Formats: sequence, structure tokens, C-alpha cells
Amino acid sequence: MNKLFIAITALIGTVIGAGFLAIPYVVMKPGFPIGVLHLAVLGSAITLTMLYLGEICLRTSGSHQLAGYAEKYLGKKGKIFMLLAAAFGLYAALLAYMIAEGESLSFLFFSNLNYAVYFSVAFWIVMSLMSYFGLKALEEGDFLGVSAVFVMITLILIVFIPKMHMENLSYINLKNFFTSFGVILFAFLGFSIIPEIKRILSNEREKMKTSIILAYSFVFIIYALFTAVVLGYKGQATPEIATLALGRLFVLLGMLTMFTSYLSVSIALTDTLHFDFKKSRLSSWAYAILIPLMLFILLHLTGKAGFTSVLSIGGIVSGGMMAVLILLMFKKAKSLGDRKPEYSVPYSELTEYLLLAIFIIGAVFEIFTYFT
Repeated sequence: MNKLFIAITALIGTVIGAGFLAIPYVVMKPGFPIGVLHLAVLGSAITLTMLYLGEICLRTSGSHQLAGYAEKYLGKKGKIFMLLAAAFGLYAALLAYMIAEGESLSFLFFSNLNYAVYFSVAFWIVMSLMSYFGLKALEEGDFLGVSAVFVMITLILIVFIPKMHMENLSYINLKNFFTSFGVILFAFLGFSIIPEIKRILSNEREKMKTSIILAYSFVFIIYALFTAVVLGYKGQATPEIATLALGRLFVLLGMLTMFTSYLSVSIALTDTLHFDFKKSRLSSWAYAILIPLMLFILLHLTGKAGFTSVLSIGGIVSGGMMAVLILLMFKKAKSLGDRKPEYSVPYSELTEYLLLAIFIIGAVFEIFTYFT
């Protein structure tokens, strides 16, 4: 299979996951015009940051995950902060996928959410076994997930465009301007997959830039179309997991997208512990699969296992912190890298400050909105 195609599908399969299904619900609160603005701004900011990270990887010899690159360019403290940020986001993603898959399966089989917990645990068991097989499982699984996205979006456009009410897309509530920030930021996150893309492309690494741009262009279009159709159809009745409002077929297709994302994230987390912290493959895998289960049980027992809450906090804390660290690494890698990269992105302090403002100010306002 063509390596560029594999790289693009791996990126898309990682990025499009649980956050994708939550976007219509959080955009419903400020309104579609504001949601599209957030999609455009955050999508552009993350794409540029991903290009920076790709160049960092290409300027560095050897196999590393994000924490390893942070240690090389920011020292041991940088490694610790990157590990904490990456782990927080990866575990938040795995936790959100467990919640969403459990609720989707319960709805699919019983038309209610009464059995969501049991299905979440069953999903965790299956995915834990699959993630053990690593990169090979990732390459095969992402093609299935991306195919499911194509099918789902095509069917949604055919079935639900005639049922849309355009007045649902004109609603605006400026008081909730930043309400969708955290979930949309989370939905665009895919930093952890870039080191895997470097491995997938191997001797064709000059294609990394193309793979990032094409993958994120596709993701933006999918998010905008999906949000417009769901909100146009359901309006203020949009549920947290959007596919639950569209019928069983779309619930199933949404589940396939989360399947590939869970697989990508669990493999990336395993590799972080294996490559950067020199843990054995088996112990790295055990840490990657057991902590999400323990978090899920804890949140379930305390009644805090909210789907959009997990996504929002994960996006703010992990996405914001990782983006800031990548910006700091990028400047250092320009001068301290140990190999010539296959592509280079021009450095600009103005661009750096603008990106920092987007991530930091947006996160502060989103947190303020969330708690008021």
C-alpha cells in the first residue's frame, strides 16, 4: 500500500475520533457561525503546529516520541512537562472513547444507555488486545476507520440535507462564545501520531508535509459538513454524541472512527513509554491500557464520567500545553537539530506569539465560561 496514503489515513484516523462526535453539541451553544470560526482558527493553528512538529522530528536522528524530542531540545524539565501534557491528553482521549463507545453500543443494541458501562469494559478488552500488536495493527485499522468516515459523511449528506432547517444554523449566542473551544481543540489534536508518521514514511519522509496538509484539510471539511448537517437537522435537540440522533447505521459508523482513534492513541502511548522511558514493550503496554480502565471506574463511581467534560478539559490542558512546548522546541530545533530535514517551515516570532495567544487566551476564556 502507498506509504503517503497510509500516512494520511493514519493521521485522519487518529484525529477524527470522539471529539468529532461532540462538536455539533458544543457548537449548538454559541451557534454555527461561531463554531465555524473556531473550526477555521483552531484548525489552522493546529495544522501549522503539526508542521512545526514534523520538522522537529525530521531534524532529529533516531526514534523518539514527544517526550524524547522535548528532552533533546528543552531538557529534562521539558521532557517531564511534555510527558504530563501528552499523557493527560492521551488518557483523556482513551477515556472519552470508552465512554462514547459504551453509550453507542448500548444504544445500538438496546435503544437506551442503561448498559453503557458493561459495553465500555467490553470495548476496552478488545482494544487492549489489538493495541498489543502495535504499528501493523495501526496501519490496517486506520484504513477501515477512514473508509467508515467517507461512508458516514456521504450517507449523512444524502439522508439529512433534505431534512435540514436553515434557521438552526443562523442562531448566535455571544455569551457562549468560547464554550466550544476546548472540544474543538481536542478534536483537532493528533500530535502523538507524528513520530509514527515518520516511521511509516521511513525513506519517503519528504512526503510528511503533504500528508499533514492533506489530512487536516480533509478533517476540517468533514467537521464543518458534519456539524452543519447535524445542527441543521436537530438544532437545540442535538445530543452529546451526535450520531445518537441520526439512527443505528450512523451510530455504527461513528463507532468505527473511534475504534481507529483508540488504536492509534494506545499505540502512541505505549511507544512513548517504550522508546523514551526505556520500559519493556509489555510493561509499556500494560501502563497504556490499565490506567484508562481505572480512570473510567473511578469517574463512574463518582458520577463524573461526562463525555464532553472529559473532551473539553483534555483539549484545554493537554492541547494547550503541548502546543506551547512544540513552539518552544521548534525554535531550538532550527539550530540544534542533528540532520537536515526533508522540509522546513519559516520561523516568525509574530506567528509564534499569535499561536501562543490563540492557545492560552482561548483556554483561559473557555475555562472561565465553563465554571461560570
